[in-house]
Amino acid sequence: MSEPVTVAIVNTTPDAVEMLRSALTSAGFVVVSCYTHEVRDGKVDLEAFIRQHRPRVIAYDLAPPYATNYQLFEHVRRMPAVEECHFVLTSVNPPNVSHLVRDERVYEVVDREEDLMKLVQAVKEASRARATR
Repeated sequence: MSEPVTVAIVNTTPDAVEMLRSALTSAGFVVVSCYTHEVRDGKVDLEAFIRQHRPRVIAYDLAPPYATNYQLFEHVRRMPAVEECHFVLTSVNPPNVSHLVRDERVYEVVDREEDLMKLVQAVKEASRARATR
């Protein structure tokens, strides 16, 4: 039997974190989380968090202000600790971030079962992908 895959949720909203945690846990993932504003404000050392939990996938939310939070995401993506991680991007409004992310898919985070299942499927696919760096 294989070891469960850990997924880190980085999001701004406690309700969204719990909704995603429930969906991903039900799919068999081990879920850890932190809040984007705590990373941005230096209250959470994301590199230490990643080294501690070793997630294979990071479900990273892009929230308003989109440009500012995308810059933070770009900084996070360059961290040595995330070198082995795959990212699945989320947003409550993917059309408003599409110009920032270029060709990356952004999954809508709302409480519709269909959207949650698409996100869970994306996380499953990312968890099976090989490192790209």
